[in-house]
Amino acid sequence: MRASWVFIFIFVTPVCFSQSKFNQFLTPSDTLNNSRKTKVYLTESVVLGGTLIGLNQLWYKDYPKSSFHFINDNKEWLQMDKIGHMYSSYHLGRVGAEMLTWSGASKKEQLIYGATLGLGFLTVVEVFDGFSQEWGASTGDMVANVSGTALYVSQEVLWKEQRIIPKFSFHQTQYASLRPKTLGNGFQEEILKDYNGQTYWLSFNIKSFIKNKSIPKWLNLAVGYGAEGMLYGTNQEAFKNNYIQYSSRQFYLSLDVDLTKIETKSHFLKTFFSVFNTIKIPAPTLQIAGFDGFKAHLVYF
Repeated sequence: MRASWVFIFIFVTPVCFSQSKFNQFLTPSDTLNNSRKTKVYLTESVVLGGTLIGLNQLWYKDYPKSSFHFINDNKEWLQMDKIGHMYSSYHLGRVGAEMLTWSGASKKEQLIYGATLGLGFLTVVEVFDGFSQEWGASTGDMVANVSGTALYVSQEVLWKEQRIIPKFSFHQTQYASLRPKTLGNGFQEEILKDYNGQTYWLSFNIKSFIKNKSIPKWLNLAVGYGAEGMLYGTNQEAFKNNYIQYSSRQFYLSLDVDLTKIETKSHFLKTFFSVFNTIKIPAPTLQIAGFDGFKAHLVYF
């Protein structure tokens, strides 16, 4: 969450002083701009390479190494972590493709070298896991990573637009305080670690599927998935730690907004909307709550 505020500060501040120049910089090139394309590849290499180096130093260095191995963690956390992998792979690939669009690269290059950015990055992370004695590479994670990339690429090939967008929302829960080392201590950790408060959505743009002039271009219908009641990855693990875990899946139906469908000539706003189109807006929501039947939320996030 802190990164989001840094992003806003970095991008909004220059606009206040020189919006026209900044807007011109963000305008995608109509033809191939080799200088821009080189900058895109260099930026991706530095940022993702630096992230992997930092991850190795801050996370994996303190754990013993092992020979490369796989684990089967597909039953853990009611698959919330797998959906998170799909979400991350999709949006990293989307950013990669949009950056190449900015450089004027061909559609083929956008899909081959841009949209696969997330899959490549997360595959390297799986390799790190595979050589760590504490964890192991997960076939389930890899399937989720491929699914996220496939969701983006298939829509570009089939419709030449993104009609179905994975989104994310989060609310704090009572569970994190019961096991803070695993589920996070404080909002910034909990948003990453506490699966009980996370909800992942598939947001469908209604007008893309129903050609009706009365439907706003930006109106979406979102289907969400979440889970709660989890202190441990599985009920068996909870039982071993003398805890009876009543975990349950949650399903949601809600309205949403596709920010990229809001018409504007400002390329700054288009960039801003693209970044924050990863987040589901708070809206009235119908919930199928495991054992409790239906619940209606005036506003759910």
